[in-house]
Amino acid sequence: MFKKILIANRGEIACRVIKTARRMGIATVAVFSDADRDALHVEMADEAIHIGPAPAAESYLIIDKIIDACKQTGAEAVHPGYGFLSEREAFANALKANGIVFIGPNPHAIAAMGDKIESKKFANAAKVSTVPGFLGVIEDPAHAVKIADEIGYPVMIKASAGGGGKGMRIAHNRDEVAEGFARAKSEAKSSFGDDRVFVEKFIVNPRHIEIQVLGDKHGNVIYLGERECSIQRRNQKVIEEAPSPLLDEATRRKMGEQAVALAKAVNYDSAGTVEFVAGQDRSFYFLEMNTRLQVEHPVTELITGIDLVEQMIRVAAGETLSIKQSDVHLKGWAVESRIYAEDPTRNFLPSTGRLVTYRPPAEGHQNGITVRNDTGVYEGGEISIFYDPMIAKLVTHAGDRLTAIEAQARALDEFVIDGIRHNIPFLSALMQHKRWQAGTLSTGFIAEEFPNGFVPLVAEGETLHHLAAIACEIDHTLNERKRQISGQLQTQYPVEFQRARTVQLGAQKLDVEIEEGDSGFLVRFHDAAGHAHHVDSDWVPGDPLWRGEVDGEPLSVQVRPILNGFLLAHKGIFVQACVYTRREAELAALMPAKRAADTSKLLLCPMPGLVKSILVSEGQEVKAGEALCMVEAMKMENVLRAETDVTIKKLKAREGDSLAVDAVIMEFA
Repeated sequence: MFKKILIANRGEIACRVIKTARRMGIATVAVFSDADRDALHVEMADEAIHIGPAPAAESYLIIDKIIDACKQTGAEAVHPGYGFLSEREAFANALKANGIVFIGPNPHAIAAMGDKIESKKFANAAKVSTVPGFLGVIEDPAHAVKIADEIGYPVMIKASAGGGGKGMRIAHNRDEVAEGFARAKSEAKSSFGDDRVFVEKFIVNPRHIEIQVLGDKHGNVIYLGERECSIQRRNQKVIEEAPSPLLDEATRRKMGEQAVALAKAVNYDSAGTVEFVAGQDRSFYFLEMNTRLQVEHPVTELITGIDLVEQMIRVAAGETLSIKQSDVHLKGWAVESRIYAEDPTRNFLPSTGRLVTYRPPAEGHQNGITVRNDTGVYEGGEISIFYDPMIAKLVTHAGDRLTAIEAQARALDEFVIDGIRHNIPFLSALMQHKRWQAGTLSTGFIAEEFPNGFVPLVAEGETLHHLAAIACEIDHTLNERKRQISGQLQTQYPVEFQRARTVQLGAQKLDVEIEEGDSGFLVRFHDAAGHAHHVDSDWVPGDPLWRGEVDGEPLSVQVRPILNGFLLAHKGIFVQACVYTRREAELAALMPAKRAADTSKLLLCPMPGLVKSILVSEGQEVKAGEALCMVEAMKMENVLRAETDVTIKKLKAREGDSLAVDAVIMEFA
């Protein structure tokens, strides 16, 4: 077994590999760029080597720098994680030439399956069912349009060396093909150093299901069940689960056996994933093979009990698989949510900055439920513009799907992040969605269910009453603290406890009466049903997470102080709460509403990013829908368009500028 390995990656996957290596007694080496000097994976590793500037193309993607780091530290093997160099045949060959073991598949398998164009050719030759498409390299936009016309719309343009939604576009007509071709090539070049793209038919209302395979260097290959990855936005997975609610045992076996046959055909010898696009009728087509560890591997680990990173390391060291196909049993259900630094209320645009607060839920196993959080950040750390916006992967496992979903919802409620925008409110809302809970999924789920973008849920019914009761308890605790400051207010200026209150949650007002008790207090609502709820909690002012019980039911609600009130976050609801005496409520109703500034004459940068190109000039007349500029953030290129017919008055930014969110890019006349 290896004594020391190097992880040629960063973030949560580097931390994930280090954990397993440490458990196996293997020393670890981290590599880091300028932007990652203080990163968590650098702190966790036994050694760390600086490899260059922040851009991945100048650091993490430079093969010679990784090899030099191995030589400096004496690392015998390299785990590539995912992304970056993980599917580069040249990397595996370079390591081999320098006597360093690649913890991944052999170069032949990477060449045959890692390249999406070559993998489809190979699958066709092996008589594996594939999606119709053009498997050659596309030369220019006109060529792409011609191919799309022949295949029939819609089509998908994909980077040959891609993954993670980068270098991928769906096109419904010729114009979208031409533009998508240019954007996909540019993103592919930036993310993978390879700008080749191909075109294939886009299957309408599909599901994305993948089979985890595991092989050794002695010809043994097994499959470890499937993962459902249909909840996606911008072709990037958001929520994954294992097993899939679509498959029956017969379909699972067919997909698994086909995946194993394909892996054996290329002598596959590591962990890998064979991906399929599946119809709602359980028909399926080979999509691609990822010759690496997948982001969503934890759900497979939780339902099988198999540590995939450990198996990769053991296989790379030459060991024979100790697991046979008959040993693989799927137990329970696992759900994974990807926590991203992005604003779901602004079309999921990236967010960067400092993690002022980062407090994930407690990990562990209790009452048949497992909570796991794979992360590469820490409180006080920076979310950089240079890399993928993932903060963490929150995974829950339980005996059945609905229990795992309920556990995920509770864990999301307890995941406190401040300082940047994040997608936890959206993920929490998804957990409450009836269609998601029913397992009626497709890759178009988010676009279909949130056609106008995401808006935080509005509290109603029982949840409305629960939040109002909790708001009363929080307000009461805050007032008690104020009255007891140095004992002065309580002794010199006694304040009579007023039972009648008005709770305002967003635009909703509820009149209540509150009664103190030995344990918590009772909140009675002035409504026709005469609702009353008993609230009990040991929450203290300043704690960002309220934990307690309402009528004996344990609940968690995030609390953030604001002027004259606080913000509550719970189950996808994000609402401003104010608790008034009756007189205060009367006066508050007289306050004028604050008007938002008029920005209709400005183009504001919707996310922190780099101005890649300005596509207009001062004095130019622009029609609605025309492109104004392009901003790159976290390896994704975003084209900003005119919402109405306008004339460009003044350009306030230049190509190459790094802009903060809401920075003015240009003014309109």
